[in-house]
Amino acid sequence: MILKTKTLQMTKTPQTIAGQKQEQDVAFFLRRAFKDHPEVLVINDFKFSFNDETAQIDHLLVYTYGFVLIESKSIKGHVKVNNQGEWTRSYNSHWSGMPSPIKQVELQQALLKEMLMHHRNDILSKLLGIKQQGFNGRCWHYLCAVSSNAVIDRKTMPKDVSEKLFKTEFLVDELKRIMKLKHKLIRLVNVTDTRPDFNQQELDSIGQFLISQHIDSNIQQVNNTQVERKQTQAIANTPELEPELQPALAPTHHLAQSNATILAPVATLAPDQHPILSCKYCGESTQYTPMYGKFGYYINCNQCSKNTSMKLPCPQCMSKNTKVTKRKETYTLNCVDCEFEKQII
Repeated sequence: MILKTKTLQMTKTPQTIAGQKQEQDVAFFLRRAFKDHPEVLVINDFKFSFNDETAQIDHLLVYTYGFVLIESKSIKGHVKVNNQGEWTRSYNSHWSGMPSPIKQVELQQALLKEMLMHHRNDILSKLLGIKQQGFNGRCWHYLCAVSSNAVIDRKTMPKDVSEKLFKTEFLVDELKRIMKLKHKLIRLVNVTDTRPDFNQQELDSIGQFLISQHIDSNIQQVNNTQVERKQTQAIANTPELEPELQPALAPTHHLAQSNATILAPVATLAPDQHPILSCKYCGESTQYTPMYGKFGYYINCNQCSKNTSMKLPCPQCMSKNTKVTKRKETYTLNCVDCEFEKQII
């Protein structure tokens, strides 16, 4: 189940554009593999702070037995790692050093584990009145996914690094090998698998907690821009009528997606053209991801990362006796009372 999609950022340099595309490629494969799996929660582009430290995890998987962190790296050309764990890569026949993504994701994992352990009593339930063991006893793994067109020199690479380094298209195969997911009935009779597992309630609780800790970089960027504009006007000391400050992600704005993410006003629509479905928290009506959970169909907002149910009152008779149906990629709101139907996605 996808809890959070990749948030597109304003990028200008070829390096940042390539890095963002690599993260989108990894997110695509994760979505194809786990979007309908209730026991695998996928959080893309997760940024959080704890104990005065901040970390950004490219991709985080929470599953029945533990956690997998994935660091995405856009590498064109050759990549080598020596016996000291130092990374080098080539570009246009020029070799240069680069920070180790393995060390980077190790630090991210340590901070994530520290945060979860600190809040474990609020997140995990009790079993027969006894507190669960927390998060240290769970399975913890991390991987690095590099571009599919990279050339990896595995002959001279340390084995422990090679085992964590995968091209994007082979990543899901390794994830399934690591997680070793089994059907619930098989887990009950399989006495050889001693891994402690999260129940569905605990998985949902972990997912909700992590989403609540996410720091939205887009909101920060908009707020910073507003502050900078006010400072510039104060320095210039020129009279200027200030427009009323609006929330960073008000319904009158949306994020247009291309190679960059920009704020742009939404065009005025005729009354019958207004979107029927929008985020109930920030008003976003275009950038969201349709999902399905135990309470039915809903959308996950790409901007504020919160969920909104697709089950709305009938726009014709205002009856709440409605239901949502899905056919391929089309979602339709159906009114049981007046038989009104309207496509919402």
